[in-house]
Amino acid sequence: MQVIGQGAEAILTRINETVLKERIPKSYRLQELDQKLRQSRTRREAKILEKLNTLNIPAPKLLSVDDKKMQITMQHINGQIVKDILNKQPEKLSWEIGSLVGKLHANNIIHNDLTTSNMIFSDKITLIDFGLSFVSPKIEDKAVDLHLLRQALESKHHEISESCFPTIINAYKQTNPEAEKVLEQLNKVEKRGRNKKPNSKRIQEGVGFFEVENTADTKVSPSTTMANEVAFSTNKK
Repeated sequence: MQVIGQGAEAILTRINETVLKERIPKSYRLQELDQKLRQSRTRREAKILEKLNTLNIPAPKLLSVDDKKMQITMQHINGQIVKDILNKQPEKLSWEIGSLVGKLHANNIIHNDLTTSNMIFSDKITLIDFGLSFVSPKIEDKAVDLHLLRQALESKHHEISESCFPTIINAYKQTNPEAEKVLEQLNKVEKRGRNKKPNSKRIQEGVGFFEVENTADTKVSPSTTMANEVAFSTNKK
């Protein structure tokens, strides 16, 4: 066993050729709320991994889920993190990224954390870390997903981002029938971003961390849930 990652939400442990993901408790939340959030997110991620496998979209294969222990066991993906190799094959990898994101959105799956750190390449790119993902048919959600991908490219690959993103978009158009609507909305999203005050960027980039489901497993928009959780934290203090 080897701990291979720890984020804000979970600890990842490699066990042979599998990865155990365990969502950790948050002490700043009421215990009952924390239990419900971690359970709903565990269930949601498991369902999305199952759907991706059914759709034949490259992602870790779900092996088991335990929503009492908040654990998911999935296939370990061998390969190189795209963040480390994008500059070596920018055209090829950018096209593959765009194609995959288009397939996600065509099936109403919003990754919500599209960075090249969440992509692994061997003979093809495999998308990983669907912990913040959700299902939504909304054009706005798909546009925001692309916007966050562009921001990630500008942050981590600023020297090639201007050439990579158009390639991503061209490939995206080939796999998402609603691409033109999404791209039109993307322009609106980016105009809103430019009109925001500088200190609002952090909130925009952190939206995904507040997107949750309610107890009936109905999706709640990121902005609504963020307001609810911020209000809860304030009241708790």
